[in-house]
Amino acid sequence: MKDYTLDIKNKVVVITGAGGVLCGEFAHLIAGCGAKVALLDLNEEAAKSKAAEIEKEGGIAKGYAANVLEKESLKTAHEEIIKDFGKCDILINGAGGNNPRATTSSEYFEIGDDEKEDVISFFDLDQKGVEFVFNLNFIGTLLPTQEFAKDMIGKEGCSIINISSMNAFTPLTKIPAYSGAKAAISNFTQWLAVHFSKQNIRVNAIAPGFFSTAQNRALLFNDDGTPTARTEKILAATPMGRFGEPEELNGTILYLLNEKMSGFVTGTIIPIDGGFSAYSGV
Repeated sequence: MKDYTLDIKNKVVVITGAGGVLCGEFAHLIAGCGAKVALLDLNEEAAKSKAAEIEKEGGIAKGYAANVLEKESLKTAHEEIIKDFGKCDILINGAGGNNPRATTSSEYFEIGDDEKEDVISFFDLDQKGVEFVFNLNFIGTLLPTQEFAKDMIGKEGCSIINISSMNAFTPLTKIPAYSGAKAAISNFTQWLAVHFSKQNIRVNAIAPGFFSTAQNRALLFNDDGTPTARTEKILAATPMGRFGEPEELNGTILYLLNEKMSGFVTGTIIPIDGGFSAYSGV
């Protein structure tokens, strides 16, 4: 009988944005499969805290401070990881996020919105805010890939997983910079898959639908914990009628990392959205 068990023991897995909810979950998952996990985050304390949790569970992990927008920061972290664990076999580009300065107040523009002090219209979007969101997501995926994919050249069983979003397929209202940046990540995933195809480096992405995290909680829930109007619209457009749980991304991550099951899979962006992308609204 063939054995399809994921075997990544002794592989070195680097995860950016690992101090967050979703990528922290990935770190626990992958460490549980026997890999050596390097958790990178701008918030060094968060990365080290999650690494400590993994070590208590018997896994091998270490947290590192890293700014995915600074090459020198990534290079420094890379050098430390090589000393501690060895060269990178698997990279998960999880760093990303949105910013209020790149978010409009309303879904639709109304006459006079650009003259109201309490409304951020399309015309009020802050250039620096938009640049920050685009850079954090896209450049924050490009630079770590430049740094860590070097380790994968000439090796077998190497893989890169990027984090796209369902709004890369159809942009969400209010967040044009974030939607555009995630669309860029999907496109970049396909480009990388072709570019590294002769080096046996597979490159794929997952596209989560709506998951409640610290990043989007203010958009989804009021201060008293009740759902916002936006949440009601989201759930009405999600056939399963709920938000996803972080662990519900795990199966797709395991599938993409399993050479025995997905060795011919590269350049894909896999939706995990509770049916959101399949629903026409009627």
